[in-house]
Amino acid sequence: AQDPATRRIWYGIATAHDLEAHDGMTEENLYQKIFASHFGHLAVIFLWTSGNLFHVAWQGNFEKWVGNPLKVKPIAHSIWDPHFGESALKAFSKGNSYPVNIAFSGVYQWWYTIGFRTNQELYLGAVGLLAFSCVLLFAGWLHLQPKFRPSLSWFKNNESRLNHHLSGLLGVSSLAWTGHLVHVAIPASRGVHVGWDNFLTTPPHPAGLTPFYTGNWTVYAENPDTANHVYGTSEGAGTAILTFLGGFHPQTQSLWLSDIAHHQLAIAVVFIIAGHMYRTNFGIGHNMKEILDAHRPPGGRLGAGHVGLFETITNSLHMQLGLALACLGVATSLTAQHMYALTPYAFLSKDFTTEAALYTHHQYIAGFLMVGAFAHGAIFFVRDYDPELNKNNVLARMLEHKEAIISHLSWASLFLGFHVLGLYIHNDTVVAFGQPEKQILFEPLFAEYIQAASGKAIYEFNVLLSSSTSPASIAGNQVWLPGWLEAINNNKNDLFLTIGPGDFLVHHAIALGLHVTALILVKGALDARGSKLMPDKKDFGYSFPCDGPGRGGTCDISAWDAFYLAMFWMLNTIGWVTFYWHWKHMTIWGGNPGQFNESSNYIMGWLRDYLWLNSSPLINGYNPFGMNNLSVWAWMFLFGHL
Repeated sequence: AQDPATRRIWYGIATAHDLEAHDGMTEENLYQKIFASHFGHLAVIFLWTSGNLFHVAWQGNFEKWVGNPLKVKPIAHSIWDPHFGESALKAFSKGNSYPVNIAFSGVYQWWYTIGFRTNQELYLGAVGLLAFSCVLLFAGWLHLQPKFRPSLSWFKNNESRLNHHLSGLLGVSSLAWTGHLVHVAIPASRGVHVGWDNFLTTPPHPAGLTPFYTGNWTVYAENPDTANHVYGTSEGAGTAILTFLGGFHPQTQSLWLSDIAHHQLAIAVVFIIAGHMYRTNFGIGHNMKEILDAHRPPGGRLGAGHVGLFETITNSLHMQLGLALACLGVATSLTAQHMYALTPYAFLSKDFTTEAALYTHHQYIAGFLMVGAFAHGAIFFVRDYDPELNKNNVLARMLEHKEAIISHLSWASLFLGFHVLGLYIHNDTVVAFGQPEKQILFEPLFAEYIQAASGKAIYEFNVLLSSSTSPASIAGNQVWLPGWLEAINNNKNDLFLTIGPGDFLVHHAIALGLHVTALILVKGALDARGSKLMPDKKDFGYSFPCDGPGRGGTCDISAWDAFYLAMFWMLNTIGWVTFYWHWKHMTIWGGNPGQFNESSNYIMGWLRDYLWLNSSPLINGYNPFGMNNLSVWAWMFLFGHL
């Protein structure tokens, strides 16, 4: 057949989103299509959030939960499942109540913190976001109409776009969020309900705007909430709206809302100023091309430096997407870390399952985003890189010494692999032979020293804040944030968890995973234009199947294949990260951190005391006596290992 159906279907799927490759596509048309699709993407995001609000308002127990956040389990939605027959209903629900899914997404804590209190408000939020989604969908349609299609020069006007995004998108939105926190969320945390009916008549601070206009700004920081403040009530509440208290609210174990408002306001100020940085229609400000062209190290050691980068990045959507994905990937991983270590949402740190779910969720998303960054970087090298334009600049020099980069990464990966696995296996062997005292255990001295300097006393280093006689500690009572030393030495929170040899090993195991993933990704990207085996690789594109045995075998050689392999290493690494996080926290929450400290130094400890010990509910998802509510996950577990 001239065009067999299978090939047509596969190629259709493979190239559906590769807009550049579509018939009759011009550069201007490409930019316009992508621009319009962004509105659709935003509409989907807000529709999703609207759906969350709607289902909790309809089938959840938000108002009941608000009354007692620590004792009431939040409900996500009812279970309407044809497989859930009479017998299952009897088994899983008390009395006449209908079975429900418990919410482990953190939305209850999030909405509670930002000032929601009633189902009515949740419905209003859902309808508002729904309306906003409709506006966005209309905007997407509008910008595809001939009269409203932006021109190519509009898309490539970097300075104007940066100014607007820095000032408008980041600056003004941060300022608006500060406004919401100050006018709605902080009063709600003090028992004052602010809604559409009274937000113009309820001043957020008794002094009004007088301190702002008179320059007496410290008034806004005076009289913060006391340590005895009962969240959501006026008991123990203060009047401060912008503070720098540090630490956590004693009852909710979350950051002080007035601290968060202060932080958002500071970000708003910085970004609104940053939005005036680049030169547009007026003769003031920086010109980006001039800045980049001037970036040449002294002595010419890096050749032409950043010359050519401005044009290269401006004209390559893949390069721009790669940079954006890299930044977002790092930011998402940091979100995973900070959401539990410095919890911003009230009572979230008391909901262990939700904390674990959110950490896992954000780390996996970060992994996909970061791998995507390298993938589009490789496509950039195949499709958009112009050797003439980038002569002797950083991109060209990176490609010229790619062997050194790859071999260094390879060495680091091999070192980590042999040493980490060697230590785990050695320890495993001596423990198996009944001689646990012969384990090789490394104390993470440098990390412990940093923790001790910040006030952690358990290591007895007696340095800086962990020494009661040091000048830092003596001055500290007046200077340092109140309650810091108690917080850092309290084993009930996530500030500077106590670490030991098990943590040292697992951090290096994670480093191994990260370095191998990076090695595969970097090699795939740097060899995307050609390698010794296949010098003309760039002519074959980003992904191609085997080119026959003529070149000594070219299977699995395309940049696409490198990312396929790297994806497995990424998923593997994040598995290690989340297992480590989960076990470490389970032993802390269960009041038995010694179990992690003793068992995490050898492989059998991980298998026996983490995986097997905690997997019996999953294994019993189906058993000869029936099933439990994890049965669907038992199937997932089985399929994941087939």
